[in-house]
Amino acid sequence: MKKIFALFTVLCLAVSFVTAQDEAPSPTEGPMMEFETLEIDYGTIEQGSDPLRVFNFTNKGTEPLQITHAKGSCGCTVPKWPKEPIFPGEAAKIEVRYDTKRMGKFFKRVTLTTNENVEKRVISIKGEVVKKLEEPEAIPESAPSIFTSPGDNGNN
Repeated sequence: MKKIFALFTVLCLAVSFVTAQDEAPSPTEGPMMEFETLEIDYGTIEQGSDPLRVFNFTNKGTEPLQITHAKGSCGCTVPKWPKEPIFPGEAAKIEVRYDTKRMGKFFKRVTLTTNENVEKRVISIKGEVVKKLEEPEAIPESAPSIFTSPGDNGNN
């Protein structure tokens, strides 16, 4: 009798577990961001280079996606995000600017707050900013020209 009761209990638990799994929302119910990439590598760039990089994404969910906030991990990383809802199937972008006047290696995060079923979403940038090579000085106006025509003594 104990074996039958134990078997019945295990069977009831299994059925309730399977039923609970069926009631859980599927991952695509509601809004769902799908990024082309979660990390962008600037590579090695010169000081003062173009600071803008773009994260492209699509709402693969079943309801409009709303990004309520985006915050860089420091003041040198500034995100710009769409303020209007992104409807299912629509693509959008998040622009991230890094202060390329700061030299050295960097790894920065942007934390997104959305109406998805996840607490927070994080995208990141990385790279290295090196000192910009100095341009050679221009030839002074008073210097004699090396581009004179034959027979020209430069007194014209």
